[in-house]
Parts: sequence; C-alpha cells; structure tokens
Amino acid sequence: MKTFDLHSAMIDLPNLHYTNSGNFFLIAGPCVVENEQTPFEIAKKIKSISEKLEIPFIFKASYKKANRSRLDSFSGIGDEKALKIIRKIGDELNIPVLTDIHTEQEAEFAAQYVDVLQIPAFLCRQTDLLVTAAKTGKLVNIKKGQFLSPEAMKFAIDKVKESGNNNITITERGTTFGYQDLVVDYRGIPVMQKLGVPVILDCTHSLQQPNRPEGITGGQPEMIETIAKAGIVVGVDGIFIETHPYPEKALSDGANMLHLNLLEGLLEKLVRIRKSIT
Repeated sequence: MKTFDLHSAMIDLPNLHYTNSGNFFLIAGPCVVENEQTPFEIAKKIKSISEKLEIPFIFKASYKKANRSRLDSFSGIGDEKALKIIRKIGDELNIPVLTDIHTEQEAEFAAQYVDVLQIPAFLCRQTDLLVTAAKTGKLVNIKKGQFLSPEAMKFAIDKVKESGNNNITITERGTTFGYQDLVVDYRGIPVMQKLGVPVILDCTHSLQQPNRPEGITGGQPEMIETIAKAGIVVGVDGIFIETHPYPEKALSDGANMLHLNLLEGLLEKLVRIRKSIT
C-alpha cells in the first residue's frame, strides 16, 4: 500500500508509484470500456509516459455509462465483462484502477474489481450511494456537482468519513453556465483543499457542452491544455484527463477527449510548470 501525502491529506492506494516525485498525480484513460484492446492500448501508453515523467498514475475507465442523453447512446459492453477488463489492466500493468458507480448495488459489485470508486457529479448528494461506497473501504473520488459551491462539498466528504472511510478525493469538473456550457472557477480549488482532502481537476469534462438539441454532448478539446495549465498554477493535487487514440471514433464523450498522441507533450509542460512554482 502506498501513501500519497498532499496538502496535509493522504490517499492510500495499492501500486501507486512515484509518490515522492513531487508531481501532481494523474487519473487518465478512456471514457468507457469499448472493447478489450483499446483500453489496454491506452493504459500501456499512459503508463509509459507516467514512468518517464515520474507521475503517479491511476487508470480510469467507466464500465458502463448510465448518464446518457439519448436512449440509443452507447452504454457499455456488459458490466462484468468490462470490469474484468479493468481489473486485468490493473493486475498486468501493476497500476491502480478506477471506475464510476451509480447505485449502492453497483458500489458493492464494482469494488470487487477496482481500487477507486468514483461518484459522478450528478450523484454527489446521494447519501446512500456515498455511504455504501465508503463502506467498501475503497478510495472514494467524489466529483463536485455542476450545481454545487466548493464549500458544499464538505457535506459529501463528511458522509464518507462518518461512514468510516477517510480515503477520499474530490474532483472539480466545472460549474453550469447557462444551458449548454460549463466554466471552471479556480478559486474553488484552494477552498476545497481546506476541507482536508486532495483536490483533482477534471480537464476534459470541464469542457463539455451538454444539453445540445441533437442529444449529443459537445466539447472544446482545444482548451484542455489551458484548463490544465491553470489548474497546476493554482496548485491542484491531481489532474483528470480522458484520452483516446481516435476521439472522433470514441463511443462516448469523444467531443471533449484529448487525443492520446497529445498527452505526453501536455504532461511534460505541466511537470515543468509544477517544478517552477514549488
């Protein structure tokens, strides 16, 4: 078990490497498991980059997508099949793995396969979900609702802690701005760090353009670097990036994902910024 000490807060994860490098940590991977080959390709590439740059890395992939704009949107290849692929990636590459959950039953089921349970932003106030996730003993990453103030995340954190689990991170992913846009208020990062848990910046979902008339979420991937750089300057503990070798062909959230070939160059810049301000 590795302990990663950040802003007087800690996260405990098996197979978390480079915890003494002084770098931010990285949560990255595809939006959803589309097949077995693609997530392995992505995970291997990110691991190679993270080893080179000494960035602690957690692989992320949703095993199912419950929050879809349309009924005919892709939701997954099968729950157990996808979770087994995620677990296999973690075991073979010796890295911690993360997935989203949506119900109490999913928390208990997914906890058998992953190291981190992620609470989607729209569900961050769901008490039973937070309590059940906490009781699995896994690290719980809570995404801040697009409708919440940074200060209000205290209550989500308290629900997990009061259920016996202090292994918590929270993630900024933008605030609703009008009907079809999001903005990141960087003041929220130090505000949330004062709550005593590591704070992550989701650089891809923060650039979504939801609720479009055609029922397909849009995005501004050309702004990912801008969002990420600003987050590092502000002092965020972790960076979250969804990435894919062919975003234009991705079955979910392709409009706001980073092309996998651009990831190394971006992370090199972020590491240099981090070193220049510490």
